[in-house]
Amino acid sequence: MSYYYLASLKVNFGKTLLQMLPALCLLSLVGCQAAQSRVEPNISFQSQTLVVSGRGMIDIPKTNARVSLGVQVQGETSGFVQQELAKRSQAVVNLLKARQDVTKLETTSISLNPRYSQKDGNQIIGYYANNLVRFQIAPEKIGTLLDEAIKTGATRIDGVTLVASDEAIAAAQKQAIDAASKDARSQADAALSALQLKQQQIVSIQINGARPPIPVAMEMTDLIQKAAPMNLANTAVVAGEQRIEAFVTLQVRYQPAQQ
Repeated sequence: MSYYYLASLKVNFGKTLLQMLPALCLLSLVGCQAAQSRVEPNISFQSQTLVVSGRGMIDIPKTNARVSLGVQVQGETSGFVQQELAKRSQAVVNLLKARQDVTKLETTSISLNPRYSQKDGNQIIGYYANNLVRFQIAPEKIGTLLDEAIKTGATRIDGVTLVASDEAIAAAQKQAIDAASKDARSQADAALSALQLKQQQIVSIQINGARPPIPVAMEMTDLIQKAAPMNLANTAVVAGEQRIEAFVTLQVRYQPAQQ
């Protein structure tokens, strides 16, 4: 084969590649578009979801009172303060232990601190100590018990919080979740029916808690000072109800009804 023929073949082959280049680019572009078209239905399919949130509320009676009370003692020496605190605290604890209607009795705080002179902040003029306990009792018995505790030696009542029992709260939480789930499902059915869409399946469920609100303690300011002239045993306490709430969020996949 001559050199001239080889050179001519290379030139012709090069021209052929140049002529085919637009067609090859077109085929590559079509292939990319085809691959992209295969992905789009999945993206569209994933976006066909409805998110709804349901709410459930259950009201239950407050059957327990959480009481925090204690003894505070002041004196010139730490030894006297500790001895007097121990004597008075033991008397209060014995009273509470003797009551069968008192439950969950526990000591929550014991402290001993120096008292400083108001004129000279570095001079110790005495000591004060606290012993606090916490327990539960029926709300209608609070007045009588507090009156007895004060006569026995209690000098502090830090608060009374009315709450439902642990068993009632646990049962109400399940009921609230059930009600929230049904509420969310009902909303999804109504929305899809109105838009003539067909529900396929629930793809995710989120329970956003079923907790009662934080109990608020009854105002007990200056109760000890007022306790002397008044009879706490005659004080009426209305417990009321405690609300348990739950929220359930559903993500529902759907498709057009005609499909």
